[in-house]
Amino acid sequence: MSASTSDWRSFRLDQSSAEADLQQLGKAKAALDVRVALSQDSARLETLSWALPGLYVDASKQRWDSEVVNALLQLAKEAGVPQAIADQFGGAPINHTEGRAVMHMALRGQASDAYEVDGQDVMPGVLDVRGRMLDFVDRVHDAHAHGRVTDVVNIGIGGSDLGPAMACKALRKFRSGPRTHFVSNVDGAHIEAVLAGLNPATTYVVVVSKTFTTQETMANAAIAKAWLEAGGATLSEQLVAVSTNLVATQAFGVLPAQTFGFENWVGGRYSMWGPVGLCIAVAVGRSNFELFLEGAREVDTHVRHTALKDNVPVMLALLGHWNQNVMGWRSHAVIPYAEDLSRLPAYLQQADMESNGKSVGRTGEKISWNSGAVVWGEPGTNSQHAFFQLLHQGTEIHPVDFVAFKAPTSGHDHMHELLLSNAIAQSEALLTGKTPAADEPHRLFEGNRPSTFMLFDALTPKALGQLIAMHEHRIFVQGVLWGIASYDQWGVELGKALANALIPEIRGEVAEGAHDPSTSKLVSLVRR
Repeated sequence: MSASTSDWRSFRLDQSSAEADLQQLGKAKAALDVRVALSQDSARLETLSWALPGLYVDASKQRWDSEVVNALLQLAKEAGVPQAIADQFGGAPINHTEGRAVMHMALRGQASDAYEVDGQDVMPGVLDVRGRMLDFVDRVHDAHAHGRVTDVVNIGIGGSDLGPAMACKALRKFRSGPRTHFVSNVDGAHIEAVLAGLNPATTYVVVVSKTFTTQETMANAAIAKAWLEAGGATLSEQLVAVSTNLVATQAFGVLPAQTFGFENWVGGRYSMWGPVGLCIAVAVGRSNFELFLEGAREVDTHVRHTALKDNVPVMLALLGHWNQNVMGWRSHAVIPYAEDLSRLPAYLQQADMESNGKSVGRTGEKISWNSGAVVWGEPGTNSQHAFFQLLHQGTEIHPVDFVAFKAPTSGHDHMHELLLSNAIAQSEALLTGKTPAADEPHRLFEGNRPSTFMLFDALTPKALGQLIAMHEHRIFVQGVLWGIASYDQWGVELGKALANALIPEIRGEVAEGAHDPSTSKLVSLVRR
C-alpha cells in the first residue's frame, strides 16, 4: 500500500485539490450514460468489478468510469487513507474524542496477528475470553441436547442487539443450539411478546450492557429476572451477563463465571465478534462461529495489505463519496435478496448512520459537505412491491446495493431461481430503462440508474463475516475522507439525558420543569 501524502487526522475536504478536481469532473460525468459506456468500453466490467473468495462485486452499473476512479484514488491518497488504515490496525487512539484505540478486528483475530494497544499485545486476553465464551457455548449445547435448555433470550439495545439479531436470523440454516430471541425496546410490549410461551425453567437470559447501566436494557433485565425467579429457574445457571462492570453484574445476581467482558477499544456497533455475539455462537455452535470470525479476518487482511485500487472496501467507500458529494445522491438503498438476511438494512443503519452521521469534523469545525448517507431497504422481492416504484420512476436517484447468493437459502431450488432472476432483472431494469409508446408516457423508465451487485457463493457463516467486515471498513474509510470521527456517537447522548430528567416529571414525583411550550404540553398530557 502506497504511503499517504498528508496527515489524515487534519484533512479537510474543502481544502483538497483532489476534491476540487472531482467536483469539476462530476460536471462532465453528470450526463454519463452507463448503457453506452458498457457497450463501448470492453474493459469497463473488469475495471469496475472485484473478487474476494466466495464473493463477486460488480459496480460497473454505477455512474462512474476509470477517469473517475483515478481521481477518487488521488483523493484517497491525499486524505491519507493508507496511513489511517495502518494507524487503526496499529492500535493508535483514532477515536480521538474518547481517547481510545479502535481494535474490534482483534476480536476475530488469531495469536499471530499480535494486535497491540498502548504497546501491549491484546490477543492473549481476547483469546482467553473467546475460549471461556465458547466453552460456555459447548455447555449450553450439551444442556440443549439433553432437553435442559430450549431458549436463550438476549437483552440489549443498539450494538448489543442489531448485529447479533441480524446474524442469528441470517444463519438460520446453521442453527444447532437453542432458539434465540432478542429484546431491545423499552416498550414493555417487546419483552412481554418474547417471553410469552417460553418456559422459565429451560430459558437462559443474557443481559448485554458494557456498563450494566443502559436504561432500556436494565429495565428489561429486571423484568426477565423476575420472570425467571417466578418460574423457579436456577439463576446461577440461567442468568448470564456480557459486561465489564463486575460489581454491578454480581449485585444483579450473575456469577463471575457467567460474565464475559470486552475492552473499551471495542465500540458497541462493532462488537458482535466477541462476547456481545454470545447468542450468535449459542445459535450456530463453536465451529460455525469461528468460521464467522474467519470470514471477517480475511477481509481485515485484504484491507490491510491490498493496494487501494484493488481494495474492495476502499473502492466502495470512494464510490459512496462520489455518489453523495459529487453526484448529490443522498440515500443508499440496501436490498438483500435473501429473507434470512432481512435485518441487514437495520443493522447497517446503525453501523453507518451512527458512525458517520456527523456535522462536526475531527478538527472541531463544522463541515460543509455531506457525511453519512440515509441507509434504508427491505428484502427483495417484497421491496419490489413496495418502494421500487420510486427507485425506477421517482424524481430522485437512489443508488442501490443488491446482495444475492448463488446457492439456495432454502430447500426449494425453484424458488431460488425466481429470487435470483428477480434480483438480476431489477439491476438490469434500473440500468436499461424503457422507452414507452407515444400514447403511454407513464410507462417511461429513464434507466441509467446506479446499482452495485454483490454476489456471494452462499449465505454461510464465513460469507456473513465477510459482508459485515467489508461494510465496517467501508464506513471507516468514508469517515477518513469526510474528516469526521466515525467511532464515537455523541449524538445519542442528549436525548438520553433529557429522557432521564423527564421520568420523575412524568411520574408526578416532581413539579414540571421548564420546557418549550410543545414539550410542556406533551408532559402535561402524559403526566400521572
